[in-house]
Amino acid sequence: MQENASVQELDGRIEPGQAIIYDLPGLQAGETLYAYAEGASGNLDPFLAVTNPELNTSRVRNEFASEVNSSLAAGQDPLRVIPEIAGRYFLAWNDDTNGTYDSALQHRIPADGDYLLIVIGSPAKPQQTFGDYRLLVGIDAPQVLTGQAEPTGATIAILNASASKMRVGVQEVTGNLSANTSSTFYTLSPVETNDTFYAFIEATSGDLIPAMILRDYGGKPLAVVAPATGGTSATLQYTFGGASSNNRLEVLSSPLNGANTTGDFRLLTGLNAPGVLAGNEPPGGPPVLQEPIRVKVGVELDQITGVDQVSENFAAVANIWMEWTDPALAFSPDECGCRVKIYRSIDDFVTAEGSRWPEFTLINQQAQRWTQNQLILVQPDGTATYFERFWTTLQAPDFNFRAYPFDTQDFYIRIDSLYPEGLYVYEPWPEKTVVGTQLGEEEWYITSSDTNISTVQITTENSRYSFHFAAARHLTFYILRILLPILIIIILTYITFLLKDYGKRAEIASANLLLFIAFNFTIAGDLPHLGYLTFLDAILVATFVITGAIVAYNLYLRWLATEAQKEIAERIDRVMVWFYPAAYIAALILALLLF
Repeated sequence: MQENASVQELDGRIEPGQAIIYDLPGLQAGETLYAYAEGASGNLDPFLAVTNPELNTSRVRNEFASEVNSSLAAGQDPLRVIPEIAGRYFLAWNDDTNGTYDSALQHRIPADGDYLLIVIGSPAKPQQTFGDYRLLVGIDAPQVLTGQAEPTGATIAILNASASKMRVGVQEVTGNLSANTSSTFYTLSPVETNDTFYAFIEATSGDLIPAMILRDYGGKPLAVVAPATGGTSATLQYTFGGASSNNRLEVLSSPLNGANTTGDFRLLTGLNAPGVLAGNEPPGGPPVLQEPIRVKVGVELDQITGVDQVSENFAAVANIWMEWTDPALAFSPDECGCRVKIYRSIDDFVTAEGSRWPEFTLINQQAQRWTQNQLILVQPDGTATYFERFWTTLQAPDFNFRAYPFDTQDFYIRIDSLYPEGLYVYEPWPEKTVVGTQLGEEEWYITSSDTNISTVQITTENSRYSFHFAAARHLTFYILRILLPILIIIILTYITFLLKDYGKRAEIASANLLLFIAFNFTIAGDLPHLGYLTFLDAILVATFVITGAIVAYNLYLRWLATEAQKEIAERIDRVMVWFYPAAYIAALILALLLF
């Protein structure tokens, strides 16, 4: 390093789409500027550029990036497009160096004056990179290009916070407070020392009187505000004395005349943006509130291993898929020399990445869940994909057997988030919601399936994903083994009307009655002890009643014949030969109407 060399070390953070601008004042002709940037967190792939101060900094954020993106989207060669476009905007630039995603450049100053040093995420990547960075800037200090130069205490680059639009953000959200939900909360993005948080809230419907409580990460109140008497809006302002995260803004309804107020509200929040207090500051800049992470959920039903109608449950082999993007999981491929991180268990993932992930429970799980495989893939941008193959027994309390055996039953796999909706919100993943073609269940076949996302009350409001499928019975067994034999017995009983020996007819009808009783015991073993009749029960009950009546009728005819009133018996029998089938037809129609 030359004797007159000077080196400065800086650090900072780049959010997606942000450009960090440093002023380089008073550079002299003949000096050589050196700069080196490396990502320190997230998936940041830094890009360095030097330009004249005349370049409008908004052009760097908007025009340069959009021109590169549109050219790459059109299929043009990035090795040609990026140098060509960058050459029109910058005096010098660099993306990658020394086979890494670090960026390093040098530029000989052509004339005395002020210059700009710009740090952005690499325009060569389709997804916007973000994270903390470490920056070395040197004058006549080539050692900077290695990233190992020692700072000399010089001030070469000065952060232009206003041009970089640093730590100034405004965000607007809306919500509702009801009789069942009298409060909700929002988690603030991490704050730095002396950051000031501003909030404005107003009711937009109902009789709501909204109040706000700002709490720290431990739940301790930092600021509390409520509307003035007769008012429906309030403002809050608080300056943080140190860097912190997981602060929460709680919104709650104030009571009126002893009753909770309800209605919709509009909440405007800002970081270092005092205009928010007027309630009309336009949203923009980095997020002030942490939006809940959206988790895509899908279930692949692979096999139904059994349906226990008596216990009202079913056993299934299935796959659970989840996908979410958490900036805290983002990493640079330089860290591991890989395009994706792979974890083969939740324990491995938690050990490496931290304890928070979209933990869940199968709320209708009835037995131990046997997990065959678990796999978590993490992409550099923080997108994680979770896969689990499992077998378990699940409750099916929605069974309804009234139309048995022509019933269609509803089966559910319900997944509840263990974290509140302020942190994770479920959404369906249609591509990963599949019903297998070989379910292995011979009694049932699936007629339809769908998914539903709802909110359930656990300790707070949590997301629930429900995979629902409807299944009907294969009717061959019931038709051939139950309904057809009953029909044959009914027909045989009818044929006995041709016999004039009423005693024989009574014996045959009695034997048929015993067969129906046997059928009833056979069916009863397949169903729980129900408090209502099924369609098949109605058929059997009607058969019992009619067959029992036929037994009594034949015994009556036999008595008439023995009392020398055979002619009366024959006249009655000529009517009953038509009444018998009519009674069964009427019973069948009634059962169809009722079930």
